Amino acid sequence: MKSGVLILLLAFASTRAPAQAGSAELIEKAKEYDGRPVEFVGEAIGESMRRGDHVWLNLLDNGGAIGIWARRADLPAIRFFGSAAARGDTLRVQGIFHRSCPEHGGDLDIHASALEVVARGELTPVKLRAGRMALAAGLLLSAAVAFLLWRARLKLQNRA
Repeated sequence: MKSGVLILLLAFASTRAPAQAGSAELIEKAKEYDGRPVEFVGEAIGESMRRGDHVWLNLLDNGGAIGIWARRADLPAIRFFGSAAARGDTLRVQGIFHRSCPEHGGDLDIHASALEVVARGELTPVKLRAGRMALAAGLLLSAAVAFLLWRARLKLQNRA
C-alpha cells in the first residue's frame, strides 16, 4: 500500500514540475505547454511596464521573447534591461504558461510564480564607426544644401 501511494505522489510531482523550455519550443509547442508549469531563462529587455500591483517584463533568449506577468512584490531588483547601451540582467522564471491568456486578451505569456536574477547585465560601450559618421555628416550637408537651394528658389519666385 505504501509503495502505491509513493508512486502516486511521484507521478503527481513529476507532472507539476516546471518544464524547462526556450521561447522557440514554447511557441512551436504552445498547445502542449498550455496551462503547464514552465521554467524559462532569458535576458530582461526593453523596460518593465507597471500595471497596479503587477508588472510586465519581456525576456529574450536565442529563439525570441516571451512576455512575463509577475507580481511587483516578487520582482527581483533588475539593474539592467537590454538595449543598444546595455546587456540586460538574465532572469530565471517559473510560472504557468498560457498560449492564449484569457486575462490578457489572448496573448502568449507566462504568469510568474518565482523570479530570480541568475546573471547581472552590464553597460555596453557604443562604438562609433568612422564610415557611418562620415555618411551621416554627408547626408546632413546634402540636406542643408537642398534646403538653402529651395529657399533661394522661393525668394526668386516671390520677386517675379
